Amino acid sequence: MTSQAAAELLPGIHGLAFLGFPLHPPGRPATSRADHLDSVELPMLFLQGTRDQFAQIDLISSVSARLGERATLHVIEGADHSFNVPKRVARSVSDVMDELADTIVLWARSSVLRKANR
Repeated sequence: MTSQAAAELLPGIHGLAFLGFPLHPPGRPATSRADHLDSVELPMLFLQGTRDQFAQIDLISSVSARLGERATLHVIEGADHSFNVPKRVARSVSDVMDELADTIVLWARSSVLRKANR
């Protein structure tokens, strides 16, 4: 996992963006898969859907809060682990992908580039 490698401070990495961080197996909520993130000193962006069976939103929120200013959590309402949304949400896959891309770009400009230029 890239985050485990980053915990060892690999050179050239300025931030990590997680698209659907696999916090726990479906139906087995836990946060131990994120324990190594305490050692990551890089900015981290978590993009998570509210219906992601691999990361209950309350648990990934608590992990993000625990990591403090190093972590940013962006929630995609109604999205599952693959960022698919049900038809009732009235958003297309393209809309969701645009939101993900825009969020990563804005985060990289504000968090990652600022840290890399220090």
